[in-house]
Amino acid sequence: ALAEAREAACTDPLTGALNRRGFDQACLREFSRAGRNGSPLALVHIDLDDFKRLNDTFGHQVGDQALRSLVAVLHKSMRPSDVLCRFGGEEFILMLPDTTLQAATAVVKRFLREFAAQAIPGANRSMTFSAGVVAARTQESPQEAIQRADAATYAAKHAGKNCVVTG
Repeated sequence: ALAEAREAACTDPLTGALNRRGFDQACLREFSRAGRNGSPLALVHIDLDDFKRLNDTFGHQVGDQALRSLVAVLHKSMRPSDVLCRFGGEEFILMLPDTTLQAATAVVKRFLREFAAQAIPGANRSMTFSAGVVAARTQESPQEAIQRADAATYAAKHAGKNCVVTG
């Protein structure tokens, strides 16, 4: 029962991705490991494109389904060591241990194609996302890396959405 309560405290109930609390714990572990081993660590900030319009047009149940669909696409192709967090509303953070910036960018572009190729249940339309990808720097905090990934996502939104930008 205690293990179930711990898991529930660290998991977003809508999507099954980690919540901020669970992600913070994973960040401490992975940033520490990457620092000790000198291994690469990539962070990806993902923001669904035109999510507010989807909610306004089709309702929040369809918006919720879009969030669950994105997580399903990501979980299907993620490695066991990868970490996914629902960071807020329609924002997600994907942490990719032992992954270079170049490899992470290629993976996220594939995730974007897979997500855009499927229709969102209840909407009969597909969606896209914009993403920012960064490689964690030595002595950088998780918050600093996330801020850089968020800035890259912002650049992707301004570049026309439905794309991946490195930061």
